[in-house]
Amino acid sequence: MVLGIVSPVIASTQMEQTGANTTEATLHAEMESDALSATPTVQDPWEGFNRKVHSFNSVVDRFIFRPVAVGYEKITPNPLQSGVSRFFSNLRLPATAVNQALQGRPADAGRSLGRFFVNSTAGIGGVFDPATHIGMPKPDGEDLGQTLATWGWRDSRYLVIPIMGPRTVRDALGGFGDQQLSLISRIDNSSVADKLQIMQMVDVRAQLLPTDQMRRDAFDDYTFVRDAWSQRRNQQIEQHLQSAREQ
Repeated sequence: MVLGIVSPVIASTQMEQTGANTTEATLHAEMESDALSATPTVQDPWEGFNRKVHSFNSVVDRFIFRPVAVGYEKITPNPLQSGVSRFFSNLRLPATAVNQALQGRPADAGRSLGRFFVNSTAGIGGVFDPATHIGMPKPDGEDLGQTLATWGWRDSRYLVIPIMGPRTVRDALGGFGDQQLSLISRIDNSSVADKLQIMQMVDVRAQLLPTDQMRRDAFDDYTFVRDAWSQRRNQQIEQHLQSAREQ
């Protein structure tokens, strides 16, 4: 749930580490590219409200999420961090497959389910990634917001949500549907589910630590996050529209 609070890059965090250093370099490069090329074409009629929520989220991140992520990164070996990231990436695959199917991409949906089966069994719940080594690469993450965009809801107003962070109205509504598809939400034991969600938040925040300096250096952090997040989101949607046309 905290993916948006800490990153203008990840709309639906769907990354998999092959090593901590590799992931950090990729994140930094993507963020730098998006920041340089972003254009202020975002529908932001609620900027006053959004800025207040953005400031609140930044304070929460500064005093809670970031310190926990820093501690996690310091005490957790890189191979273990990579395994945790792969585990959560694997849990998202069924939801990805559902959205790919809804977008008219049955072949991609089948590959995502195949990857989930291989990594959930031979990969011990996704901690390891044998699927990639047998020719089943990790797909781009899909969510219901992207699905709604492929169905025609292309333009949507920018909205910053407490804790959850940057969204659009379309993506915020889609997030409720994605929550129902989440395997973590299907766990009957609420204590276990809560611990997994917290672990997932810490994992994502730790991956985004290399982007903190860029945000500190930005002239206006709100504008930087808004434009870079929107630029990245639009790129994701365009890529998925192209994939749907090809199938």
